[in-house]
Amino acid sequence: MLAYALPALFFALFLLGVLRDRRRFSNAVYLGLTVFFLVPAMLLQLQRSPSVAADVVTVLVLLLPALGTLVLGVFLILNGVTMLRKEGRSLANLLSLLAGLGIFGVVALLITAVSAGSRGLLVVAGTTLLVVSYVAFLFLCFVGYAFLYGRLRVRRNADFVVVLGSGLIGGTRVPPLLAGRLERGRAVYERQARRGRPPVLLASGGQGPDEQLPESRAMAAYLVERGFPAEHVLCEEKSRTTEENLAFSKQIMEASVPGYRCVIVTNNYHVLRAALLARRAGVNGQVVGAPTAAYFWPSATIREFAAVFLSYKAVNLGICALLLLCGGLAWWSV
Repeated sequence: MLAYALPALFFALFLLGVLRDRRRFSNAVYLGLTVFFLVPAMLLQLQRSPSVAADVVTVLVLLLPALGTLVLGVFLILNGVTMLRKEGRSLANLLSLLAGLGIFGVVALLITAVSAGSRGLLVVAGTTLLVVSYVAFLFLCFVGYAFLYGRLRVRRNADFVVVLGSGLIGGTRVPPLLAGRLERGRAVYERQARRGRPPVLLASGGQGPDEQLPESRAMAAYLVERGFPAEHVLCEEKSRTTEENLAFSKQIMEASVPGYRCVIVTNNYHVLRAALLARRAGVNGQVVGAPTAAYFWPSATIREFAAVFLSYKAVNLGICALLLLCGGLAWWSV
């Protein structure tokens, strides 16, 4: 039973973290560490009761990371091609393609190092694998907890439903992605209204250089044209980024209802980062997501993870630098 001590400890820390504030990235790391230590504990338990089934399960679990990595690489490359075809060429749209090529690049480096038998090349490959494994672990933590967070229900009554803007088409029209957010915001509003206390829907978005009006006004017009009560819509018209969306919306909510509670609406790929930013901004609310086109999700998720990774750059880059330093010392000793 001692083998389960570490996973039990990290799972307890995960539960305490969620109860304290579900909008913490440490919750994602604790959940990831729980799974990381639980798998070898379960394999050890299987080996203590030897059988053909136990041996098969053990082999499958050991092969899963390698096979999963190759399948993931193929999937990301195919998704990258789809992104380029449907969304055009840009760095953001290249992310899944670059990630897939990067996976096969690391695999090729490892195979070359082992085949060549060069100690120096093995050190380079091993160091690269350590850094990539660290980043991959955090990415899996991010994806896993984002999936879980997006399914945690918001049970408390809300005074406001804040819908984050995402840009306009032709400077005036609401695009499908933003329309999805608005429809999810309407659904949250209607659910709260059925409880007898309709909240205020706060559309948040300023005017970009290529837009003819603030995003929030176009968002409000979209809702009102589809029967949403105009007296329950407010506009926040100054923000240009998610951080400003949250900060300026917070000012409006605090001035209107001291001690307010809110639900923030964005797209599902953006939920966890928006929640982390909301906590950092001191916004009293949880985040829910609207559906996103399946082909768009991988690149968007990679972009969101990169932003979260760099928001903790002192820790993450420090650990990566330490791993590189260890590799450098190993190279020097060789």
